[in-house]
Amino acid sequence: MEAIGVIPARFSSTRFPGKVLADILGRPMIQWVWEAAKSAFSLDELVVATDDERVAKVVEGFGGKVNLTSPQHRTGTDRICEVVNPLDVKVVVNIQGDEPMLEPLMIDELARTLLENPEIQMATLSYPIKSRHDLKDPNVVKVVTDKDDFALYFSRSLIPYLMPDKGLARNKGPIFFKHIGMYAYTKDFLFTFANLSHSALEEAEGLEQLRALEHGHRIKVLETKFDSIGVDTPGDLERVKRLLAESHR
Repeated sequence: MEAIGVIPARFSSTRFPGKVLADILGRPMIQWVWEAAKSAFSLDELVVATDDERVAKVVEGFGGKVNLTSPQHRTGTDRICEVVNPLDVKVVVNIQGDEPMLEPLMIDELARTLLENPEIQMATLSYPIKSRHDLKDPNVVKVVTDKDDFALYFSRSLIPYLMPDKGLARNKGPIFFKHIGMYAYTKDFLFTFANLSHSALEEAEGLEQLRALEHGHRIKVLETKFDSIGVDTPGDLERVKRLLAESHR
């Protein structure tokens, strides 16, 4: 198998319990994610990984494939490892269960990058920040990269800091980028990453990907032309509902 997509879906979210089953225009959020991911060309298989019978029942109800995983997993990455451990697969795409507006081509961008560039072990996505709200919102994670588009740092704070007297040179393009929390890994690196010791930066920011950087691993960051909104709060959910209602008129 070339590539598999796994959607980790935890019911007991700390900030917004039950969000993966929240109703959006008559369908649960996890179904929006599944149907979008199912349209990706690059995936040979797609599965939802959950430790909750309620989520599993809903996924099976709309015809999705689901694996019940151990409730002891600390992160979605650990849950994905349990699913893919017995499989012969090259690339694993981690598709967040709270991104109902994702575009299938975002998955294809990530999977193709790893399949075509074996020296890249982990990749993720970014999108130019265009609103002041997103600049200030700690739930919108920011990323800065080097000249070869490998991540230098991810933060909930505004990065880079802009000196008041500097301004922005118009010919240099966007400088602030949001991180879209979808990842692709080679299967080998996925298990390397999952077995790394938890890092201080990871704990401070609450961002799992910082563990890879702090241990010296590189993350390729692809700038996508598609925006997406992660649902972290009830307010995010209402915003997504409005946007999806407008796009489905």
